[in-house]
Amino acid sequence: MYAFYIKSSILLLLFSTMAIAQEEKKTVKDTLIYKQKYGLRIGADISKLARTFFDDNYSGFEVMGDYRLTKRIYIAGEIGNEEYTLENEVLNNTTKGSYFKGGIDLNFYKNWLDMENMIYIGFRGGASTFSQTLNSYNIYNVNNQYWNQQFTVEEGTEFSGLTAIWAEIIIGIKAELFNNFYAGINAQLKGLITETAPNDYENLYIPGFNRTYDSGRFGAGFGFNLSYLVPIFKKDKVVIQETEKE
Repeated sequence: MYAFYIKSSILLLLFSTMAIAQEEKKTVKDTLIYKQKYGLRIGADISKLARTFFDDNYSGFEVMGDYRLTKRIYIAGEIGNEEYTLENEVLNNTTKGSYFKGGIDLNFYKNWLDMENMIYIGFRGGASTFSQTLNSYNIYNVNNQYWNQQFTVEEGTEFSGLTAIWAEIIIGIKAELFNNFYAGINAQLKGLITETAPNDYENLYIPGFNRTYDSGRFGAGFGFNLSYLVPIFKKDKVVIQETEKE
């Protein structure tokens, strides 16, 4: 009887200790508040500047910017100028003009604490005004059955007042390298909506749209940009963390 009493006391003490230990562990919610930056981010497409330096047939620049509206939505746009000479075995043609693109970016990256990085999908409407100059073209004499003689015609005819409108989808990332300074890379898929072209001659290159292939309606591009965020104001970002404390 005495042994049973001792065993019961030990079990009761053990259960009491476990109950007290469980009661002492509490879930505590900590509310952390961080400041999110809202402002104008401006920059330039470094890939176009690099291509200008290395490619003798190309010169161009692009200035880009975005403004944060909400936690995920940004108003964004690009403006630029390009000159490109297409040279092959058939012709030599120079296109030059300016373009503007405007739309929105949707950020799908969930930043941790006070980070401002982006993994985004963008939608743009683009418009360009440009001219084309047919510098020269080759003519083959097919009347001679033994020798196909080639003649080069130095024409230098300019077709001005040309326009194009297109839509594009952008997929890209922007990462903050250090305070307010960002690097980004993106890929673009473009669909031509409308264009004006010379009579009996097609647009071989459209500034902002890039190459056109066999009168195709689709184009592609990419960009690498560096930008700086000018903070205008900040909004609170509330983060609730749950921790267990004894």
